[in-house]
Amino acid sequence: MKNILLFLILSISITLVGQQKEITTKLYDSYNKYKETTLDKRRIKYKDIQPLITKLKRNSKYTVQKLGESIEGRNIHLISIGTGKINVFLWSQMHGNESTATQAIFDILHFLNGTDFKKEKEEILKNTTLHFLPMLNPDGAEVYTRRNRLGIDINRDALRLQAPESKILKRVRDSLQADFGFNLHDQSTYYNAERTDKPATISYLAPAYNYEKEINTVRADAMRIIVFMNTIIQKYAPGQVGRYNDDFEPRAFGDNIQKWGTSTILIESGGFLNDPEKQEIRKLNYVSILAAIYTIANGNYKKIAIEEYEKIPENDRKLFDVKIKGVNYNLLGKNYILDIGINHYEIDNANHNDFYTISHIKDVGDLSTYYGYQTMDASGYTIVNGKIYPNTLKNKKELNKLDIYKLLQLGYTYIKVKQLPFKRETTSPINMVSTRFTAPQLSILEGDNPNFLLQKNGEITHAIINGYLIDLKTKKGNFKNGLIFR
Repeated sequence: MKNILLFLILSISITLVGQQKEITTKLYDSYNKYKETTLDKRRIKYKDIQPLITKLKRNSKYTVQKLGESIEGRNIHLISIGTGKINVFLWSQMHGNESTATQAIFDILHFLNGTDFKKEKEEILKNTTLHFLPMLNPDGAEVYTRRNRLGIDINRDALRLQAPESKILKRVRDSLQADFGFNLHDQSTYYNAERTDKPATISYLAPAYNYEKEINTVRADAMRIIVFMNTIIQKYAPGQVGRYNDDFEPRAFGDNIQKWGTSTILIESGGFLNDPEKQEIRKLNYVSILAAIYTIANGNYKKIAIEEYEKIPENDRKLFDVKIKGVNYNLLGKNYILDIGINHYEIDNANHNDFYTISHIKDVGDLSTYYGYQTMDASGYTIVNGKIYPNTLKNKKELNKLDIYKLLQLGYTYIKVKQLPFKRETTSPINMVSTRFTAPQLSILEGDNPNFLLQKNGEITHAIINGYLIDLKTKKGNFKNGLIFR
């Protein structure tokens, strides 16, 4: 009898998982139908989401409430839909420069207004009431910065509640007595899943509610939801999920919201290869959050074993944008074998709606325990310093007429231009310089802006321009911009 019962439970579980996977696949495949196309960049501002909120106000399915204002007077809204007893609260952009999930929220709102997935949506909206706060820190979003106008990290203001945004978040959580909370963030793209070369594309945490890291029913349910979401992400980004350290932080909202009785799921959107604007990660947020909401609505998450939570690899931070392995470097007449780790750092334009990059050498030496989004085994290659092209050009138009890749193969990494553009960067895979510029000595030190060439058997085959590795034969290298030196 016991074996029969076990078989029945196992059969039911397999059936439910199979049904959920089928729904998840359909969500993923139909995503473009519901994607909010007006949001396609990370640098989202208050003005970008206001027309979307205004449109939702006119739709009787949704209830839109003004919760209050930010320090600089921008409105903060809550968008609700559903009639169920289970309150699910999702908030995003607590940090102004963490907007991946904000985009996904508007995708989800589109989905809930659509005609597909009728049965699933009926179940969701009958059993849950969903509450979305898409932009908690609009002042930070305006200048694409983590902190609010007061200069504080809202996520460390759960006790003092000094900021109006913090007070709003606390008031909403308390008024809803939310059963589940999704705390939506972005993390550095340099996180990886522990001891692997896989980026932590999505990282999770069921925050602790005390120093002892005890697990009560509230926290256990958050763990179950995370285990469920992890199985979904593994299908589309295998091995690319991390788990945050759960040390208790008494000032943090996630830890306190867990403590106040809401099963809290922290979701951090990290990096994904060739996805600088995080649009694929946005899609993964959309699919996994919707699937999580569905399992909350039907209660299937209750069957998940929390022991699976600890099996998710911990977050590590051992990724570079570019890693060059085992390259020869001649210093003061002696040869050394080095690994070089390079990162690209974003510099916002004046309007905080776009960026260029300045790259730096992050580390040099034995980097065998580190990984790269782009990795080159440079065994047998030698670093060569770049030269200045001997002819001075009049303007950028003349530069466009040259075969840049041929110049790089000849050893030139800088070109003098009389009329330099009034910018700091150039889209050409070579650096533009003023007529008084002199080529710097070769230096491979932490903090240097890397511009050099790689040579093997007397032939220059690769260039590193502003930290971007370019294969001179294939002309491939995920290049974004070179620099202009005056």
